[in-house]
Amino acid sequence: MPGPIEGPVEGLSIGEVLLHLRAEFAEVTISKIRFLESEGLVEPARSASGYRKFSSADVERLRYVLTAQRDQYLPLKVIKEHLAAIDRGLRPPAAPGGRPAAPADLEEPAGLPAAEDFSTYGTELRLTRDELRAAAEITVELLDQLESHGLVVANGNHYDGDALLVAKAAAEFAAYGVEPRHLRPFRTAADREVGLIEQVVSPLTRQREDEAGRRADEKVRDLAALAVRLHAALVRSGLGRQHRRSN
Repeated sequence: MPGPIEGPVEGLSIGEVLLHLRAEFAEVTISKIRFLESEGLVEPARSASGYRKFSSADVERLRYVLTAQRDQYLPLKVIKEHLAAIDRGLRPPAAPGGRPAAPADLEEPAGLPAAEDFSTYGTELRLTRDELRAAAEITVELLDQLESHGLVVANGNHYDGDALLVAKAAAEFAAYGVEPRHLRPFRTAADREVGLIEQVVSPLTRQREDEAGRRADEKVRDLAALAVRLHAALVRSGLGRQHRRSN
Protein backbone atom coordinates (compact mmCIF):
# COMPACT_ATOMS: atom_id res chain seq x y z
CA MET A 1 0.00 0.00 0.00
CA PRO A 2 1.40 3.47 -0.88
CA GLY A 3 2.83 5.50 2.00
CA PRO A 4 4.52 8.89 2.26
CA ILE A 5 5.39 10.40 -1.10
CA GLU A 6 9.08 10.49 -1.98
CA GLY A 7 9.99 13.72 -3.76
CA PRO A 8 7.71 16.33 -5.34
CA VAL A 9 4.70 14.99 -7.20
CA GLU A 10 2.00 16.87 -9.09
CA GLY A 11 -1.38 15.86 -10.47
CA LEU A 12 -2.53 13.16 -8.04
CA SER A 13 -6.21 12.27 -8.18
CA ILE A 14 -8.25 12.27 -4.98
CA GLY A 15 -8.29 8.45 -5.14
CA GLU A 16 -4.49 8.32 -5.33
CA VAL A 17 -4.27 10.70 -2.39
CA LEU A 18 -6.58 8.43 -0.42
CA LEU A 19 -4.29 5.43 -1.06
CA HIS A 20 -1.26 7.34 0.23
CA LEU A 21 -3.04 8.57 3.36
CA ARG A 22 -4.68 5.27 4.27
CA ALA A 23 -1.27 3.75 4.91
CA GLU A 24 -1.20 5.90 8.04
CA PHE A 25 -4.83 6.92 8.57
CA ALA A 26 -7.04 3.89 8.07
CA GLU A 27 -10.30 5.77 8.70
CA VAL A 28 -9.78 8.55 6.14
CA THR A 29 -12.27 8.68 3.28
CA ILE A 30 -12.76 10.64 0.08
CA SER A 31 -15.61 12.47 1.81
CA LYS A 32 -13.22 13.49 4.58
CA ILE A 33 -10.71 14.87 2.08
CA ARG A 34 -13.45 16.79 0.30
CA PHE A 35 -14.65 18.18 3.64
CA LEU A 36 -11.16 19.39 4.55
CA GLU A 37 -10.98 21.05 1.15
CA SER A 38 -14.33 22.76 1.70
CA GLU A 39 -13.00 24.10 5.01
CA GLY A 40 -10.03 25.69 3.22
CA LEU A 41 -7.37 23.45 4.75
CA VAL A 42 -6.13 22.28 1.36
CA GLU A 43 -6.61 23.84 -2.07
CA PRO A 44 -5.74 21.38 -4.85
CA ALA A 45 -5.41 22.59 -8.41
CA ARG A 46 -8.12 21.74 -10.93
CA SER A 47 -7.76 20.31 -14.39
CA ALA A 48 -9.49 21.91 -17.38
CA SER A 49 -12.33 19.43 -16.90
CA GLY A 50 -12.64 20.28 -13.19
CA TYR A 51 -10.93 17.24 -11.65
CA ARG A 52 -8.86 17.78 -8.51
CA LYS A 53 -5.09 17.56 -9.01
CA PHE A 54 -3.21 17.22 -5.72
CA SER A 55 0.50 17.90 -5.33
CA SER A 56 2.83 16.19 -2.85
CA ALA A 57 2.65 19.41 -0.79
CA ASP A 58 -1.15 19.05 -0.67
CA VAL A 59 -0.79 15.49 0.58
CA GLU A 60 1.66 16.52 3.29
CA ARG A 61 -0.73 19.29 4.31
CA LEU A 62 -3.54 16.75 4.65
CA ARG A 63 -1.22 14.48 6.61
CA TYR A 64 -0.48 17.37 9.01
CA VAL A 65 -4.21 18.01 9.51
CA LEU A 66 -5.05 14.37 10.14
CA THR A 67 -2.12 13.95 12.54
CA ALA A 68 -3.09 17.04 14.52
CA GLN A 69 -6.65 15.78 14.82
CA ARG A 70 -5.63 12.25 15.80
CA ASP A 71 -2.71 12.96 18.15
CA GLN A 72 -3.53 16.38 19.59
CA TYR A 73 -7.32 16.48 19.23
CA LEU A 74 -7.05 19.98 17.78
CA PRO A 75 -10.15 21.59 16.26
CA LEU A 76 -10.00 22.57 12.60
CA LYS A 77 -9.95 26.28 13.48
CA VAL A 78 -6.72 25.85 15.43
CA ILE A 79 -5.19 23.59 12.77
CA LYS A 80 -6.00 26.21 10.15
CA GLU A 81 -4.16 28.82 12.23
CA HIS A 82 -1.18 26.48 12.46
CA LEU A 83 -1.16 26.01 8.69
CA ALA A 84 -1.33 29.77 8.19
CA ALA A 85 1.74 30.13 10.40
CA ILE A 86 3.58 27.43 8.44
CA ASP A 87 2.66 29.16 5.18
CA ARG A 88 4.42 32.28 6.48
CA GLY A 89 7.56 30.35 7.38
CA LEU A 90 6.84 30.21 11.10
CA ARG A 91 6.73 27.33 13.52
CA PRO A 92 3.17 26.72 14.73
CA PRO A 93 2.58 27.35 18.45
CA ALA A 94 3.42 24.47 20.75
CA ALA A 95 0.05 24.73 22.49
CA PRO A 96 -3.41 25.79 21.31
CA GLY A 97 -3.85 29.53 21.74
CA GLY A 98 -0.10 30.17 21.73
CA ARG A 99 1.68 32.44 19.30
CA PRO A 100 3.65 31.11 16.33
CA ALA A 101 7.40 31.45 16.61
CA ALA A 102 9.93 32.52 14.03
CA PRO A 103 12.28 29.72 13.01
CA ALA A 104 15.35 29.63 15.23
CA ASP A 105 17.52 28.41 12.35
CA LEU A 106 17.21 31.66 10.38
CA GLU A 107 20.80 32.79 10.71
CA GLU A 108 23.32 34.57 8.54
CA PRO A 109 25.54 32.22 6.53
CA ALA A 110 28.84 31.34 8.17
CA GLY A 111 31.71 33.32 6.71
CA LEU A 112 31.40 35.38 3.57
CA PRO A 113 28.41 34.51 1.37
CA ALA A 114 28.83 32.73 -1.93
CA ALA A 115 26.80 33.35 -5.08
CA GLU A 116 24.29 30.62 -4.21
CA ASP A 117 23.42 32.46 -0.98
CA PHE A 118 21.77 35.10 -3.16
CA SER A 119 19.58 32.63 -5.08
CA THR A 120 16.58 33.68 -2.98
CA TYR A 121 15.77 37.13 -1.73
CA GLY A 122 14.18 37.84 1.61
CA THR A 123 13.31 34.17 2.21
CA GLU A 124 9.71 32.98 2.40
CA LEU A 125 9.33 34.09 6.00
CA ARG A 126 6.46 36.53 6.55
CA LEU A 127 6.28 38.19 9.96
CA THR A 128 3.88 40.70 11.39
CA ARG A 129 5.36 43.77 13.05
CA ASP A 130 4.92 42.31 16.53
CA GLU A 131 6.41 38.97 15.42
CA LEU A 132 9.43 40.72 13.92
CA ARG A 133 10.01 42.73 17.07
CA ALA A 134 9.68 39.66 19.30
CA ALA A 135 11.92 37.49 17.09
CA ALA A 136 14.64 40.16 16.90
CA GLU A 137 14.22 41.03 20.60
CA ILE A 138 14.04 44.76 19.93
CA THR A 139 11.86 47.52 21.31
CA VAL A 140 9.10 49.30 19.47
CA GLU A 141 11.23 52.45 19.53
CA LEU A 142 14.20 50.73 17.88
CA LEU A 143 12.01 49.23 15.16
CA ASP A 144 10.45 52.65 14.54
CA GLN A 145 13.92 54.12 14.09
CA LEU A 146 15.04 51.32 11.78
CA GLU A 147 12.01 51.89 9.59
CA SER A 148 12.35 55.66 9.60
CA HIS A 149 15.93 55.33 8.31
CA GLY A 150 14.97 52.78 5.65
CA LEU A 151 16.94 49.94 7.21
CA VAL A 152 13.91 47.71 7.74
CA VAL A 153 11.19 47.81 5.10
CA ALA A 154 7.88 45.98 5.16
CA ASN A 155 6.56 44.13 2.13
CA GLY A 156 2.90 45.03 2.39
CA ASN A 157 1.82 44.05 5.89
CA HIS A 158 4.66 41.61 6.52
CA TYR A 159 8.43 41.51 6.96
CA ASP A 160 10.69 38.91 5.39
CA GLY A 161 13.70 37.01 6.67
CA ASP A 162 16.17 39.68 5.58
CA ALA A 163 14.26 42.27 7.61
CA LEU A 164 14.65 40.00 10.62
CA LEU A 165 18.40 39.63 10.04
CA VAL A 166 18.78 43.40 9.70
CA ALA A 167 16.80 43.97 12.89
CA LYS A 168 18.92 41.43 14.78
CA ALA A 169 22.15 43.05 13.54
CA ALA A 170 20.85 46.49 14.51
CA ALA A 171 20.07 45.19 17.99
CA GLU A 172 23.67 44.01 18.33
CA PHE A 173 24.95 47.37 17.11
CA ALA A 174 22.71 49.06 19.66
CA ALA A 175 24.45 47.10 22.42
CA TYR A 176 27.62 48.97 21.43
CA GLY A 177 25.84 52.32 21.47
CA VAL A 178 25.44 52.48 17.68
CA GLU A 179 22.04 53.93 16.82
CA PRO A 180 20.04 53.32 13.62
CA ARG A 181 20.91 56.79 12.32
CA HIS A 182 24.56 55.77 12.40
CA LEU A 183 23.75 52.76 10.20
CA ARG A 184 22.37 54.80 7.31
CA PRO A 185 25.69 54.62 5.39
CA PHE A 186 25.20 50.85 5.18
CA ARG A 187 21.81 51.39 3.53
CA THR A 188 23.28 53.98 1.15
CA ALA A 189 26.21 51.75 0.22
CA ALA A 190 23.91 48.77 -0.35
CA ASP A 191 21.63 50.81 -2.60
CA ARG A 192 24.64 51.94 -4.65
CA GLU A 193 25.87 48.37 -4.99
CA VAL A 194 22.42 47.22 -6.10
CA GLY A 195 22.35 50.05 -8.65
CA LEU A 196 25.75 49.04 -10.01
CA ILE A 197 24.69 45.40 -10.32
CA GLU A 198 21.51 46.42 -12.12
CA GLN A 199 23.56 48.47 -14.61
CA VAL A 200 25.80 45.50 -15.36
CA VAL A 201 22.95 43.05 -15.97
CA SER A 202 20.50 45.46 -17.62
CA PRO A 203 21.53 44.48 -21.19
CA LEU A 204 20.52 40.90 -20.40
CA THR A 205 17.29 41.82 -18.62
CA ARG A 206 16.13 43.71 -21.71
CA GLN A 207 16.36 40.54 -23.79
CA ARG A 208 13.27 38.38 -24.03
CA GLU A 209 14.90 34.96 -24.26
CA ASP A 210 14.59 32.63 -21.27
CA GLU A 211 18.31 31.89 -21.49
CA ALA A 212 19.08 35.61 -21.12
CA GLY A 213 17.01 35.74 -17.95
CA ARG A 214 18.88 32.77 -16.51
CA ARG A 215 22.25 34.34 -17.30
CA ALA A 216 21.10 37.61 -15.74
CA ASP A 217 20.15 35.81 -12.51
CA GLU A 218 23.53 34.09 -12.42
CA LYS A 219 25.33 37.40 -12.92
CA VAL A 220 23.30 39.03 -10.16
CA ARG A 221 24.24 36.27 -7.72
CA ASP A 222 27.92 36.37 -8.66
CA LEU A 223 28.13 40.16 -8.44
CA ALA A 224 26.27 40.28 -5.13
CA ALA A 225 28.73 37.84 -3.57
CA LEU A 226 31.66 39.82 -5.01
CA ALA A 227 30.24 43.05 -3.59
CA VAL A 228 30.04 41.60 -0.08
CA ARG A 229 33.55 40.16 -0.28
CA LEU A 230 34.93 43.45 -1.58
CA HIS A 231 33.18 45.37 1.19
CA ALA A 232 34.58 43.04 3.85
CA ALA A 233 38.10 43.32 2.39
CA LEU A 234 37.94 47.11 2.30
CA VAL A 235 36.73 47.34 5.90
CA ARG A 236 39.42 44.91 7.04
CA SER A 237 42.06 46.85 5.11
CA GLY A 238 40.91 50.16 6.54
CA LEU A 239 40.95 48.84 10.09
CA GLY A 240 44.41 47.41 9.50
CA ARG A 241 45.76 50.78 8.33
CA GLN A 242 44.21 52.49 11.32
CA HIS A 243 45.72 49.94 13.68
CA ARG A 244 49.19 50.37 12.14
CA ARG A 245 48.98 54.16 12.48
CA SER A 246 47.95 53.93 16.11
CA ASN A 247 50.95 51.72 16.87
